Amino acid sequence: MRKNTVLTGCGILLSAILLSDISWNDGQKPAREFYQLTLYHFTSATQEKILDNYLQNALLPALHRIKINNVGVLKAWANDTTADKTIYVITPLPALDMLTKITDKLKRDDSFNALAAEYLNAAYNSPPFSRKEMILLQAFPLAPQLQLPSLNSPRKERVYELRSYESATDNKFENKVQMFNQGDEIGLFKRLDFNAIFYASVMAGSKMPNLMYMTSFENKKDRDEHWKTFGSDPYWKKLSAMPDYQNNVSHIDITFLYPADYSDF
Repeated sequence: MRKNTVLTGCGILLSAILLSDISWNDGQKPAREFYQLTLYHFTSATQEKILDNYLQNALLPALHRIKINNVGVLKAWANDTTADKTIYVITPLPALDMLTKITDKLKRDDSFNALAAEYLNAAYNSPPFSRKEMILLQAFPLAPQLQLPSLNSPRKERVYELRSYESATDNKFENKVQMFNQGDEIGLFKRLDFNAIFYASVMAGSKMPNLMYMTSFENKKDRDEHWKTFGSDPYWKKLSAMPDYQNNVSHIDITFLYPADYSDF
């Protein structure tokens, strides 16, 4: 995971901009989704093989059977060089109570339990991961549902950029969320074709208050060109200079990911 310095600027949107003009999807907006972001930390090729088998052959098919679709399984680009390797699983949920419902349904799913046996029944001294963590998020009001990226490059060349923006206080966090929504930072990303997958507030996690969002690109060059265009865009310069949006991000983490062959997106 790469750590960046604070993005400059924050601001307040001119009152003439209406919420109805800042759209994620055309037409009436659907209910805001929740996202379960699960991180599997592992260190060996053996663990990765067990995790891939579990996710591809047991978990994703079981989730699909209960109508949980568009599940992303993403691997960190840094896995080739770091000791602590990671797989990210993004599960969109229509409601919070699905967290417990999924667990109950999986326990009663004979096919899932049979296919997941290697993972579920691993010995204590030979676990399939070194640690597992979960982050719970809620989609932004003006980006209420996960969007599948439109990319044509081979999966292992793609760059899915996960950004985590921490704020010093709860009020500063709300201010940054407002900047994305009422400030139309979401609209700017859309206009510049960042292929955003989700924007969400963290409801539960080890780093709070913070928000997370994910954009996607054909490759690293495509990613760099998009961010160069973003940095020089007149609207971003205007938005980031507005006095009321100053100092609303205190720390940024950036993680570059690519989708597993069996990922839904």
